[in-house]
Amino acid sequence: MEILKRFRDIMTSNIHAMLDKAEDPEKMIDQYLRDLNSDLGKVKSETAAIMAAEKRERRELDELKKEMDDMQRYAVKALEAGNEDDARKFLQRKAELSERVTDKETAVELAATNTQQMRQMHDKLESDIGELESRRQELKGKAAVAKTQQRMNDFASSVGGAGERISAFEAMEKKINQQLDESAAMAELNKSSETSIKDLAKKYDDGPNVDEELASLKNGINVDAELEALKSQVNKGE
Repeated sequence: MEILKRFRDIMTSNIHAMLDKAEDPEKMIDQYLRDLNSDLGKVKSETAAIMAAEKRERRELDELKKEMDDMQRYAVKALEAGNEDDARKFLQRKAELSERVTDKETAVELAATNTQQMRQMHDKLESDIGELESRRQELKGKAAVAKTQQRMNDFASSVGGAGERISAFEAMEKKINQQLDESAAMAELNKSSETSIKDLAKKYDDGPNVDEELASLKNGINVDAELEALKSQVNKGE
């Protein structure tokens, strides 16, 4: 039977291991529980049918055995009545029933084995469902934590290039600062050159006034010479 094969596979599997392969464990838990409960309903239905088949086989076996007993009893009565031919017929019927009983006993054993397997499958599946139901919230909590961690990992990977961008920014800042320093130095050099020219010009501005000397010469008066002569007279008078 196909259902026997299917649920035999369920018995040998680990339902929690299946969740490891799920892309979204949280949704998979709910879906898997729905599927398992649906399968459990089918297992119960099939188990009931197999148990009924076993009972039917056993009932038919009991009927055959009873009929065999009846044929034995009738054969005895026929002999007691002096009817050997009738007794032979009852015994022949008993022999036929004996072969059927043998076949029926085999069928009963097979039905009993099927019933046992289905009961084991039913109990195993019911136990797994109960365990998964009790761990549903725990598994969902773990799945939520795992998803959060994965998002953090993805985010960390997405901003992994920020370090390179920061380094590039710092390099640009350094270059700009260098340009500012060079501009300031150039301005200072230009100012120094301009000051040197002014100082040089001032040197000549502080000397004798050529225009005044020329004017004195034109007037025939040498103020300095007169002053010296005046001082010499004063000294003599003393």
